[in-house]
Amino acid sequence: MTFADRALARRLEVAEAANARGCAPAGAVSLEIAGGCAIFAGADSPLTQAVGIGLAGPVSEAELIGLETFFRSRGARVAIDLCPLADAGLLEALGERGYRVTEFNNVLVKRLAGTEIVFTPRIRRATAEEADLWSHTVGRGFFEQPELTTEEMDVGRASQPAGGGAMAVHGGLATLFADSTLAAFRRQGLHRELIAARLNEAIAQGCDLAVASTEAGSGSQRNYERLGFEVVYTKVTLAG
Repeated sequence: MTFADRALARRLEVAEAANARGCAPAGAVSLEIAGGCAIFAGADSPLTQAVGIGLAGPVSEAELIGLETFFRSRGARVAIDLCPLADAGLLEALGERGYRVTEFNNVLVKRLAGTEIVFTPRIRRATAEEADLWSHTVGRGFFEQPELTTEEMDVGRASQPAGGGAMAVHGGLATLFADSTLAAFRRQGLHRELIAARLNEAIAQGCDLAVASTEAGSGSQRNYERLGFEVVYTKVTLAG
């Protein structure tokens, strides 16, 4: 079992912040604040949020005001992806400021020591020329609609046509994200194969740990657990 202490949480959240910055489209802006990172990628973009806040210690009122100003001055609501190992006073402070919970996500990790390469015949790496094809495929599977907004396409551009997924590497940690399978191709083992293919790549790049976030109790969570991942903590998204 992997013990979810603050040191592990910091490693995961630092990688998440780095990934968020790397995934943001051209024109996005970021702010390093309160031990984490705030990203603005458009007022309606799902990439617009703060991550890693409060893991370096107490968050001051001035920092919260600065965080809120960063988003609201750009016409966006404040969205904070909060780790349960953040400073205990942060949740109380956000509650006093009127924040509410909008989403839960489980964070799962897998130690890669001893993991063997798995054959994944249906998966291949998307080329640079296929960026929009990848984006549209992942977006259609994730949002379950044939037409996508610019912001929804940006989710895919941050990083095929039955499904797709992405991976980012930061300090020996492989972050698996943007998992998506079109409805017509589900229940055929494609998602598990997408996970395995990225684990193969993570091992090839010398990573010692892999992480993914899923909706609690979802099919995605089950597939990750079947491949050896375990839940280390649950994050909440708070909006204000």
